[in-house]
Amino acid sequence: MIKHDTNHIKTFRLNFSNPISFNEIPYLRGAIIKITKKQEILFHNHDKDNTFRYDYPLIQYKRINGNAAIIFIERGTDKIIDFINNNKDLADIGNRKTTLEIEKVDANDTIVQIWESEFTYSIRKYLPLNKINYEKYIQTDDIIEKYQILENVLVGNILSFAKGMGIYFNNKIKVTILQVDEPKVYRFKNIKMMGFDIRFKSNVSLPDYIGLGKGVSIGFGMIKRL
Repeated sequence: MIKHDTNHIKTFRLNFSNPISFNEIPYLRGAIIKITKKQEILFHNHDKDNTFRYDYPLIQYKRINGNAAIIFIERGTDKIIDFINNNKDLADIGNRKTTLEIEKVDANDTIVQIWESEFTYSIRKYLPLNKINYEKYIQTDDIIEKYQILENVLVGNILSFAKGMGIYFNNKIKVTILQVDEPKVYRFKNIKMMGFDIRFKSNVSLPDYIGLGKGVSIGFGMIKRL
């Protein structure tokens, strides 16, 4: 394969042995913020004056194989020690108190770049649609047009992730949707949104378990290379 725009992105995946439901991920986030005593912005993505940090979230809370997990990305990986050193108290996950038991830590280095060949990914609980493209999506019965809407948004989301990593591509990103499951309705920030499980291919290599789209800090839009 011919390489273009080579960029290495470092990720740590902190896996817990604690089972968790998808709806409990915001409680996991709250528990981690409490454990780290709100000392680090990247854990909660708010500045000291409580204004929202709009950059791509570098610490993301997940449910992986049924258990709680945290993904640390780039300079977010420096904060894993902050959590481990403070992880001494019981955590409130919804209505239950539990000790967060670390099962393992996986470190990965992914080259994020455009290639001549393509990679196949799954993306789950993906929230791609804003008000404008939602109207376009529901107003068309043409499956090709629906796929094109989702492909265009995916390209934009990949570009947003890359920009957050300080990566800019010289070549065109390609995305082709292979399969879309029946969409489901999820609640995000007290708004009902249409979410998708999608299988797609792209000429961009991306790290496993990062999020694309809305709500990535609490598990929405998690991707995995197939």
